[in-house]
Amino acid sequence: MEPVLDTGTTAWLLVSTALVFIMIPGLAFFYGGMNRSKSVLNMLMMVIASTFVVGILWIAYGYSMAYGSTTGNFVGSFTDYFGVTQAISVGGDGFPPMVDVAFQAMFACLTVGLIAGAVADRMKFGAWLIFAGVWASLVYFPVAHWVWGDGWIGQLNIGGAEVIDFAGGTAVHINAGAAALVLVIVLGKRLGWPRMPMRPHNLTMVMLGAGLLWFGWFGFNAGSAYAADGVAALAATNTLVATCGGGLAWLLVERLRDGHATSLGAASGIVAGLVAITPACANVTPLVAVLIGAVAGVLCALAVTLKYRLGYDDSFDVVGVHLVGGLVGTLMLGFVATDVFGDGASVGLFAGGGFSLLTVQAIAAGGVLIYSFVIAGIVALVLKAVMGIRVSAEDETSGVDLALHAENAYDIVESGGGGAFAGIGKGSIDREDG
Repeated sequence: MEPVLDTGTTAWLLVSTALVFIMIPGLAFFYGGMNRSKSVLNMLMMVIASTFVVGILWIAYGYSMAYGSTTGNFVGSFTDYFGVTQAISVGGDGFPPMVDVAFQAMFACLTVGLIAGAVADRMKFGAWLIFAGVWASLVYFPVAHWVWGDGWIGQLNIGGAEVIDFAGGTAVHINAGAAALVLVIVLGKRLGWPRMPMRPHNLTMVMLGAGLLWFGWFGFNAGSAYAADGVAALAATNTLVATCGGGLAWLLVERLRDGHATSLGAASGIVAGLVAITPACANVTPLVAVLIGAVAGVLCALAVTLKYRLGYDDSFDVVGVHLVGGLVGTLMLGFVATDVFGDGASVGLFAGGGFSLLTVQAIAAGGVLIYSFVIAGIVALVLKAVMGIRVSAEDETSGVDLALHAENAYDIVESGGGGAFAGIGKGSIDREDG
């Protein structure tokens, strides 16, 4: 029998696709505001241009690798949907399959863009675009198949417990965070870091970006229900309240540690809460979602200072927020997951499920982390040997906007010099002061 297309479900997925898309410029603004003024355009370009690359690759073969018939539980067939042929343009289970192509493309593009925040001010633009395309092909597309296709993570079952990753704790956040960590190690530190303060040039832009990310994340999480139903409603509610918990917890840490709560901390807490609830949003109650967000807010606020102790220059804390936040949400499910809808979902330790769910969650998180770290490191080292991945010291000092793009974000001379940025005080960026 021909599947019946549900116009309500189709409409919700189309709206969710647009919501997730708005996260991409939101991410660009979030990172761009944290940049110094001489490099903000480059950051906007890194996020947007990587979307150009990954969007095309997704249509060419990425969707097929992620959702094609499995090959050795590792990757989907390249030929099932190569070039997104007419084979998937009609029919479907309640919605046209082409809607899924567009919806999941947004996840692929955003995940790659997340990595860009770690390498601000110093990576060659061409090298970044090549890295983005190769990493997406070798890492994101296969890992998406592991988690959401028919790959090995989706097939893990220990004691009846199966991996829970509703919207991308492993495939998106742990994946991107691990790649960011090894990329900054290969790339090296910014000139003057950490001795020289490298403060955000526009905290208003940071808050705008965080707001757009929060707005779009409702499509990211609730859209992953693939229906306008109770699961989507729970995911949306948890997306709201976990983020509130993350924001408040980050501000509390700042107040106790530094003596003041900052707008940068609020924006970072928003993202930390969103990251942590992503894998868990359909498998916990709202009060537990607040707890997950709060734990992520505390741990991520503490984790962003590790780069000073360990010596890796993660410019905008992709590791501290996305890798750590992704691990928090993924692993906490092993303790707090419940069968909210009574449909036999795996439950955590506190709901009587023992350690089985925690075990499969840890295996999934560790497998993605190690794979992404290793492959991203190999790609970065090859690019470094073949073409170089870092701009010259002269270009880094003068600013990559002018050196790489022949543009400036602001006409400083016309606006009367540096006065436009005089309002940024020392207290607003403690973690970049080291």
